[in-house]
Amino acid sequence: MPNDDSKQDLIDGLNEDLAYEYQAVLMYTNYSALASGIHRPLLRDFFEEEIVDELRHAQFLSNKITALGGTPTNEPHAFEQKERPAAMLRQVMQAESDTIERYVGRRKQAENYGDHGLAADLDEIISDETNHKEETEKLLRGISEDA
Repeated sequence: MPNDDSKQDLIDGLNEDLAYEYQAVLMYTNYSALASGIHRPLLRDFFEEEIVDELRHAQFLSNKITALGGTPTNEPHAFEQKERPAAMLRQVMQAESDTIERYVGRRKQAENYGDHGLAADLDEIISDETNHKEETEKLLRGISEDA
């Protein structure tokens, strides 16, 4: 049987994840507008497509936090704005790697709490984030550091 401490820890962790999902929405929105040069059409579309997934993750997390009796955060985690496409993509790569790591930890936390449905849902999000990271890696291969 889960205890209240582990429940609050899970809510706090999910709120941390939510703040990072908000960050991702803002970062991708910002970068879709700022992307320039020869890579602009491709990067704009890539960033705009990512917004939809991140919003879906944020909505899921908000609903789960509420279901657990918590209050979803309304504060995004900050990010450093980049101007050049290669720098944007490197930052996205790091953000996706960090996000995967957080969600793997959160999945373990959900299992320890006994919420196996949440653990399964987090597996889907981990898969989404892994796909985002892999697509970003592929884009980075085709963009020079000067871009």
